[in-house]
Amino acid sequence: MQYTDQLLERFLNYVAFDTQSKPKAKTSPSTQGQLKLAKYLEQELRTLGLQDIELTKHGILTAFLPANIENAPTIGLIAHLDTSPQCSGKNVRPEVIRAYRGGDIALGIGDEYLSPVFYPFMHQLVGKTLIVTDGNTLLGADNKAGIAEIMTALSLLMANDIPHCNVRVAFTPDEEIGLGMQFFPLERFPCDWAYTIDGGEVGELEYENFNAASATVTFYGKSMHTGSAKGRMLNALTIACAFQQCFPSDEVPEKTENKQGFFHLSSFHGDIEKTELCYLIRDFDYAGFTRRKAFIEELVESFNRKENLIRPIKLEISDSYLNMYDTVKKVPESVQLADRAMQQCGITPLHKPIRGGTDGAWLAAKGLACPNIFTGGYNFHSKHELICLENMQSAVEVITTMMRMAAE
Repeated sequence: MQYTDQLLERFLNYVAFDTQSKPKAKTSPSTQGQLKLAKYLEQELRTLGLQDIELTKHGILTAFLPANIENAPTIGLIAHLDTSPQCSGKNVRPEVIRAYRGGDIALGIGDEYLSPVFYPFMHQLVGKTLIVTDGNTLLGADNKAGIAEIMTALSLLMANDIPHCNVRVAFTPDEEIGLGMQFFPLERFPCDWAYTIDGGEVGELEYENFNAASATVTFYGKSMHTGSAKGRMLNALTIACAFQQCFPSDEVPEKTENKQGFFHLSSFHGDIEKTELCYLIRDFDYAGFTRRKAFIEELVESFNRKENLIRPIKLEISDSYLNMYDTVKKVPESVQLADRAMQQCGITPLHKPIRGGTDGAWLAAKGLACPNIFTGGYNFHSKHELICLENMQSAVEVITTMMRMAAE
């Protein structure tokens, strides 16, 4: 079986596992499907012949491929097991489209479809093999494509006795909800630097990301019959609406791009007696990140002073991850090696900031440089997710080339 067929077979096997993570979970893995996939991969790694394979109780799978030359560095490769909670990942039914001819792609028998009118990148995929969904679930290319690419690269390195550096591998749970890395056994993952294989289009090389935090603001009111409410009712929903109106209207995800930060009201739920607003706080600049958190703190203090409240508004802010750039810039070889490998493979590197985060951001906060490399997928977290098999091949080639170049 050619490695392209192996790559496709692996990917289709992996997306059959329902590994959607669960928001607000307290323990990791947040869902049992992630652990099932980790156990499956554990056996696959043993079959390949990797060493030091360990699956922790938190669903973190690590393994080691020793170098086959002397004095080689150690490089990590990381992908996450879970899929986004934003869209169902249960009973994924992928469709493989050979030699895409252009135009719209119907997803299953429903009303969902992909069109180059909405997704101009599809024009670049004519003639290639695409994998799409049936329109009822996401595909799971984020990040099962990354897992399949790493596993296939390991297989190629070993089967063909390609000179390579030491390789540490990690498959992690709950990346989509920012939970799994809290339990990461960093002492079992000693590397000179690492890469997450978790990006999008071919050529993406990312080593800057948002500083990120979440905020929950809870408002308390007093309910009673509306017929006798005058001067006595206090509506928590009304206070929450007034609070939201104080935020800058143009500093939201739908009106920002590149390195512009934002506030994002991600949920609004409750009733007259208790209402909760949940926010995402994002900024590439740490000083700007600090100012955004202070803005919410000061706004809560202002409402608590001015409003006639039965209970003070409650605020909880929790940092999620920090910008990895400060760590990556101390290890320029991590970016240089990826650049050279892509160029060797005929790919133009696309250096771009991540308007989000990866497990690499957590590792960078612990001192391990960890840029992010493309998988070849598009439209992550949605029913319109798709991936190109030839793009996945490019990711495999870049990974194997990096491991070979690092050994030279």
